[in-house]
Amino acid sequence: MGKETSSSVNHHSTPENGGFKLVGFKDFVRVNPKSDHFSVKRFHHVEFWCGDATNTARRFSWALGMPIAAKSDLSTGNSAHASYLLRASGGELQFLFTAPYASSISNPASAAIPSFSASAHRSFNATHGLGVRAVALVVEDTQAAFSASVSRGAKPVSEPVTLNNQVVLAEVHLYGDVVLRFISYLSDPSAVTTFLPGFEPMDGTASYQDLDYGIRRLDHAVGNVHELGPAVDYLKSFTGFHQFAEFTAEDVGTAESGLNSVVLANNDETVLLPLNEPVHGTKRKSQIQTYLEHNEGPGLQHLALTSEDIFRTLREMRNRSGIGGFEFMPSPPPTYYKNLKSRAGDVLSDEQIKECEELGILVDRDDQGTLLQIFTKPVGDRPTLFIEIIQRVGCMMKKEDGEVYQKGGCGGFGKGNFSELFKSIEEYEKMLEAKQAIHAA
Repeated sequence: MGKETSSSVNHHSTPENGGFKLVGFKDFVRVNPKSDHFSVKRFHHVEFWCGDATNTARRFSWALGMPIAAKSDLSTGNSAHASYLLRASGGELQFLFTAPYASSISNPASAAIPSFSASAHRSFNATHGLGVRAVALVVEDTQAAFSASVSRGAKPVSEPVTLNNQVVLAEVHLYGDVVLRFISYLSDPSAVTTFLPGFEPMDGTASYQDLDYGIRRLDHAVGNVHELGPAVDYLKSFTGFHQFAEFTAEDVGTAESGLNSVVLANNDETVLLPLNEPVHGTKRKSQIQTYLEHNEGPGLQHLALTSEDIFRTLREMRNRSGIGGFEFMPSPPPTYYKNLKSRAGDVLSDEQIKECEELGILVDRDDQGTLLQIFTKPVGDRPTLFIEIIQRVGCMMKKEDGEVYQKGGCGGFGKGNFSELFKSIEEYEKMLEAKQAIHAA
């Protein structure tokens, strides 16, 4: 990432995009106006569209420690699509993997996901490869959420549909070929035990039922777009979500490339939706531009998954990296961890700092808490979709009823890691140059 050019700063304030302008991390003031246009509770699930749901689901299950909990396929009477649901321990994190059956045998009426379209799926898969199709939110009332969204400019994708008098589902356009899915319950949600009507529990012998690496929920879902202004204005206008954080290339860039980013959040700040755009005119192509080219347009770049114990999670995941799991981005140089004690020694013990170095975990903090994070390499053929594993430390709050919870976004989004990592690389390179000079002499 890199220094932002003056042109990339100024284009945000043009009249054509409504006067949108980034002020940068230093000057950004976080305010929660409680401005949601409909009641949003939390993330419900993320649906991936893929060419082969069986094998993709099994790989993610093994890589993340999430058992396959439910299915809808030929064995359940669904001849339109095969869908397999991964659910993390605790039930808050759910990944759905979907692929179409042959059109010659397909009965669209048998689809468990009423918005499913075989032609849309095939177009999506041919254009993007493995990717996220839907980010689903639990809302108080799907009909109200859909009506409020469309009346404020959201592009409708799927009208509200009631499933088995239990669940109501609808979709609107989010960005690229990704949809925002609304889900509400007409009765007690616990009555829908398998995921959605039309799904059945997975046979315990057909999945790794005892998998659990400590991953618990979805913290944020990040999208890449060509231009932030229109995308942010669109999403804010129909959801009412507020701006939770922002970063420019001045904040998170290096000397070679960069990005700009805005994080949007609901009233309770339980749903965080960051958006990134590339910065142009730098020495190297922005990683966001690379994504946009390989994805053939905007889409969901990565999912940040919260672990209750990131050290345990990373030990388990790294043990499987070479045998069907996910691989990780290269670890920072040793100088990064030598500086870590001065930055986070009051939160992490010497033993934990050592373990951060062994596992390649990055550490950042803001004025409220601390963030531990690490990124996988792309999980498919294209350098597009990847996974971030995080653990937030601090920011514990208490509700009126006495329930203790962690404030959303505690510790930030890793802003400090970009600059710290870059400085560490520079120091590391200087050290190597000095050693080479000694050997040359």
